Amino acid sequence: MAQQLNNSVARAFDILRLLGRGRPRIGVADVTRELGLNAITAHRFLKTLEAEGALVQVAKGSYRLGYALVDLGDRARDEDRLGQWLQPMLDDLTADLGEASMATIYQAGMVVCIARAMPPRSLSVDIRVGDRLEAYCTAHGKLWLAHVSPSERSRYLKSTPLDALTGRTITHRAQLEDEIAAIGARGHSYNLGEREDGITAVAVPVKTDGGRMVAGLSMFGPSSRIDRAALDRALVRLDAAAREAALLLYGRRLV
Repeated sequence: MAQQLNNSVARAFDILRLLGRGRPRIGVADVTRELGLNAITAHRFLKTLEAEGALVQVAKGSYRLGYALVDLGDRARDEDRLGQWLQPMLDDLTADLGEASMATIYQAGMVVCIARAMPPRSLSVDIRVGDRLEAYCTAHGKLWLAHVSPSERSRYLKSTPLDALTGRTITHRAQLEDEIAAIGARGHSYNLGEREDGITAVAVPVKTDGGRMVAGLSMFGPSSRIDRAALDRALVRLDAAAREAALLLYGRRLV
């Protein structure tokens, strides 16, 4: 039996999705032209969304996104809740790969661990939930730097000293910029002993439908146990976990 959906709710979200990069405002004409609604219905939707705080009228017949959506987004993105949602995936990752795994968010130039799973064997680094890690010398951090806005990335690179934590740490801005660009192109990031000697990691992003990174997932462990083949296996498993995480966070989109 086909699932019954509320078309009015779906239409409201269609209207909200018209607003985005390059289009900060919409009006009745945009809604009627692009969604095929008549002017009266389009006007009613816009006024209802305004009354609920999802839209704000900035001029007669012209609307921008309202901060009610920011409030809802902040609640959904709460790091404790996000970590709880991702924890079972990390447990499965670590069970499959036999190495530690971690999920992160990005805050004020630092990577924050929101969930982790540890293997039942020795590991020389113990990352705990709540730990804050440098961005420039970690797999997660370089991945986040490849996905933040260009202005935010530029501010970070201008204000952060690139101190050498190991002999492999990237300490020159131009080299780090090249590394970040390469990560953005290939879609995943490595840490080959850049923060702590003898630790190797690979990380992938969890993204929204629009391509915005909302979390990072990684596998990490002693370099003595993680060779090229192990990294390749981990990358396949991490990519699958990232898709699973996106489905968990955003649901299955019906087309």
